[in-house]
Amino acid sequence: MSRMRRTALAALIVLFTVAGCGAGGSNTDCGLDGCTVTFPRSGDASVSVLGISAQLVGVDAGAATIQVAGQTVTVPVGGETQVEGFAVGVESVTDTEVVVRVRPGAGG
Repeated sequence: MSRMRRTALAALIVLFTVAGCGAGGSNTDCGLDGCTVTFPRSGDASVSVLGISAQLVGVDAGAATIQVAGQTVTVPVGGETQVEGFAVGVESVTDTEVVVRVRPGAGG
């Protein structure tokens, strides 16, 4: 990736960081390398980060089902998948919360 493209991408991330928001008890922390979203394990929480929406659908057997940019994916804890040009990973799952990482990924 060229330096100019990286600079433009960083500027977009900063712009979307300002626009990032959470609802339903979720917490969003964004930086130049993406956003970390902490969802409450129960409840109906969704966030808007990096210009896309993300919502925790459920947790089962060490994997979280997340709806990202209109697509539903299941990601195991410690795993990552690509959705609409973004890398979506599940960092941890506890009895009370699910921590998800969303960052610009390959192809985006």
